[in-house]
Amino acid sequence: MTVAPDRDPWALDRTFEGPTGTVRWAALGPADAPPVVLVHGTPFSSYVWRDVARALAGGHRVYVWDLPGYGVSEMRAGQDVSLAAQGRVLTELLGHWGLDRPAVVAHDFGGCVALRAHLLHGARYERLALVDPVALAPWGTPTYRLLGANADVFAQLPPELHRALVREYVSSASRRGLHPAVLDRLVEPWCTGEGQAAFYRQIEQNDQRFTDEIQGRYGELRLLPVLICWGAGDTWVPATKGEELAKLVPGAELRLIEGAGHLVQEDAPAELAGELLGFLHRSRS
Repeated sequence: MTVAPDRDPWALDRTFEGPTGTVRWAALGPADAPPVVLVHGTPFSSYVWRDVARALAGGHRVYVWDLPGYGVSEMRAGQDVSLAAQGRVLTELLGHWGLDRPAVVAHDFGGCVALRAHLLHGARYERLALVDPVALAPWGTPTYRLLGANADVFAQLPPELHRALVREYVSSASRRGLHPAVLDRLVEPWCTGEGQAAFYRQIEQNDQRFTDEIQGRYGELRLLPVLICWGAGDTWVPATKGEELAKLVPGAELRLIEGAGHLVQEDAPAELAGELLGFLHRSRS
């Protein structure tokens, strides 16, 4: 039976006390199956992975988590939610889970997080799939840059105007349009008192220097199987970035997913899951 989006029982029932706050996480699938770690981006949460996670969990142990400052993980004033901090958190989480070489699948800013964990902090992966990642300069939509440059001003918006802004912003990541209940689920964490401040905090703290620090090192991924999936209709990070990234990563495979925007997980979950399953089951050449 299909669960209606507004009654979806997605829940992160475990916690990890990380250096930048409490992380909520969950694991799906057989405990002894090959591990896969899913990393979400901004301004989303692990909820965007729910369909793909369940598809992968038939033959894998799938780990999902909300980054500190996102979703149901801890949000607080003064919190370091930069991409630098998130890369360290992912590295520590892998140790907490006892995972030496999991497969990692990362979307949007999660791509930068996974790349930083691997290239800067020594996190080891069995293989890496990047879905519409933030990995190459220049990046950041005009709206994103405006919000980051004026975070203190936007954080003072009346709650109803803030909610409308976040709804419009999140909606623009999908080409096909989000189910209203899905949109509500993605927007709601940002609409509490703590959430409103956290929304602008995470934008203010992140800029291009976090990808500049690693962009010149993508050639080091030559021994790691890498799949790059991209929504062909992505208006946040255009598919041409996928082509550029594939040229910088030796041996990387590029798959464009037609009919999908930046939120490929919502626009084409079956197609994305199919690409990921094929990649996870592929033997090293």
